[in-house]
Amino acid sequence: MSNLISNDRVIQHLLKWAEQRKSVRAVLLTSTRTIPGALLDPFSDYDVILAVTDIHPYFEDRGWLGDFGPVLVVYRDPIRVEHGCERFAYVTQYETDRLKIDFTVLQADWLRRVVELPGLPDELDVGYRMLLDKDTLTVGLHPPTFKAHIPTPPTEEAYLELIEVFFHDATYAAKHLWRGDLLPAKQSIDCVLKFKKIRQLLEWQMGIDTGWSIKAGAYGKGLKKYVRPEIWTDLEKTYVGADTEENWNALIETIDLFRRVAIMVGEHLGYAYPHDMDHRMMVYLHEVKTLARG
Repeated sequence: MSNLISNDRVIQHLLKWAEQRKSVRAVLLTSTRTIPGALLDPFSDYDVILAVTDIHPYFEDRGWLGDFGPVLVVYRDPIRVEHGCERFAYVTQYETDRLKIDFTVLQADWLRRVVELPGLPDELDVGYRMLLDKDTLTVGLHPPTFKAHIPTPPTEEAYLELIEVFFHDATYAAKHLWRGDLLPAKQSIDCVLKFKKIRQLLEWQMGIDTGWSIKAGAYGKGLKKYVRPEIWTDLEKTYVGADTEENWNALIETIDLFRRVAIMVGEHLGYAYPHDMDHRMMVYLHEVKTLARG
């Protein structure tokens, strides 16, 4: 066992706990804490897989979560079936030391079935380390490639679809701004157009700049490190307050940024940007902005 594991108080407590529970057959640590050279900070959580004989006692009574400290709040995923085995997740925030443990509890047979697959599922391929295996369930498990979630070049169809959907969603933002509906307008601009659509586009641009070798992280975590500084600066400028006029300006600046990056991505991949649709959309948005309110 590496020094990182043997010197980690949380992991040692977890192992002692699991060894004393007959129903726990294996424990795996996954994600960031298993990636060589990963940077950890005071908020880096522990992603833990518990392979057990029966998941239901752990799902129906969450008192066992308190074995690791005073529980502050818990997010519960429902039970679902994968590879013929039941599983669920408890994302647990503790009161002390900012400790957060994301528990995935699944039937032990899941590991037997994953061993037989030609490759690892993403949740293991991002990185894993076997901490405890009472029944040699993980013998033959493929080593992680650490390539899960790394963006791949989009097809031309996917590229054009993202652009069309982006502009379609922009019509909702314009409608909400014209109506003076702040909450749906902000949701359209900040969540849909930027968080979903521009983030996807920036990940493609990052893939181009890094040779499709690096993942940005969930929800765009770490994306700033790889996005060109001038693009990131322009993205930051699109985040504004509650004033309707400044949100109209933010919408136009968001579209300008999207267009600029989409053209760069398209030129690199050999895809033609749909300038005609873009022009007609801008005419439409201007008409909405200037439409009189009766």
